Amino acid sequence: MNDSRLKKLEERIGYTFQDFSLLRHAMMHSSYTNEKHLPKYQCNERLEFLGDAVLELVSSEYLFLESPQTPEGELTKARASMVCEPSLALCARDIGLGDYLLLGKGEEATGGRARDSVTSDAMEALIGAIYLDGGLTNAKEFIHRFVLTDLEDKKFFYDSKTILQEMVQAKKSGVISYRLVGEEGPDHNKSFRVEVLIGRECFGEGSGRTKKAAEQQAAYQAILRLRKHG
Repeated sequence: MNDSRLKKLEERIGYTFQDFSLLRHAMMHSSYTNEKHLPKYQCNERLEFLGDAVLELVSSEYLFLESPQTPEGELTKARASMVCEPSLALCARDIGLGDYLLLGKGEEATGGRARDSVTSDAMEALIGAIYLDGGLTNAKEFIHRFVLTDLEDKKFFYDSKTILQEMVQAKKSGVISYRLVGEEGPDHNKSFRVEVLIGRECFGEGSGRTKKAAEQQAAYQAILRLRKHG
């Protein structure tokens, strides 16, 4: 990918890098470095590690200040909903982050640009890159603008199984069950697909890097369907 394309990403996020190589580094998936026989450390996983910590700090501070009477346990649950894989992938989609990733041909061919696990990791790597390049203030501004938005919807990603259970129990509409319908990818980067059934009818499907994450997403889809049909 040429740098002019990454310049468009800078425009999308409203941040100009002093060290442009950090942005390139943040977009470099491990499949790309493997294919190009580059050292493992050149992929974006180290930046993702750093960005995850910055995101946790900024989201914790936000919740602490916004909800002064909320107990620690509720704050922990709320933070988890903000920074979970589906939520971050949603944020990544909002800025079209998948379009800017450097991927290996195999990852590209199997839909890596749209895969939640890939785009959510890249979102954290981008946060890490902004933090290294422009400090905490710029990273915080990015997180507030692109992550800490539409929080009411995002909390369903974390609580969706519980919320679905309560909705179904209230309506006495049947027993909820989750069924694994597929898994793909190598052991270190597996993706699971799960259906949620109410009685014998499928009400939603989800995917994720763990069965639990896939179940949460399936439950979220079921909630949306139940709300739509009252």
